[in-house]
Amino acid sequence: MKTSFLCFFLGVALVARGGEFTCSVKSAKGESVADAVVSLTPLEGVAPAVAPDAKVEIEQTGQEFEPYVTVVQTGTRVVFPNRDTVQHHVYSLSKAKKFELPLYNPGQKESLVFDVPGLVTIGCNIHDWMISHLVVVPTPWFGKSDAQGAVKITAPAGRYRLELWHPRLSAPLTREVVLADGAASHEDFTLTLKPDRRVRRAPGSKGTGY
Repeated sequence: MKTSFLCFFLGVALVARGGEFTCSVKSAKGESVADAVVSLTPLEGVAPAVAPDAKVEIEQTGQEFEPYVTVVQTGTRVVFPNRDTVQHHVYSLSKAKKFELPLYNPGQKESLVFDVPGLVTIGCNIHDWMISHLVVVPTPWFGKSDAQGAVKITAPAGRYRLELWHPRLSAPLTREVVLADGAASHEDFTLTLKPDRRVRRAPGSKGTGY
């Protein structure tokens, strides 16, 4: 009987050890918004550090960066593989990480560790239209909205500072949220977005190659 009770207790503890936060992100026109970054930073305690071997890729392909928006935890290594047919010169002047990866050829890859939280806007000195945004957050609990504007994050129970960022948002949205063990929390966000100023090359355009 005691063994059964102990197993039941452990089973409950394993199931009820965190909460789920979901949100829906839409524009003021009611359209789904992709590429919105949502992060949950604990207000009590310390977030666990990123794994030492954590890495993600921002590739150059078709004379564009892919993906357009990336979110990582502080301390993550980002790899910049050139899978294009031309050289690229990747750089950033952002306060969170100033760097420059001089001309490198198709098939090569460079990498950097991003150890300061903040926004890093990445460009190419050769192809002016190329742009990518890297959001570095001090927490492992984050997500990016999909084409339907949906985000889902599972995190331990507790109080969090929620921050929502998007490239066309004038300033991040912040608020406090509370997650309870085994419970689900949902919020709907309606964003007033600035016009999309990105320059897009026409399909089939060769652009400028070096």
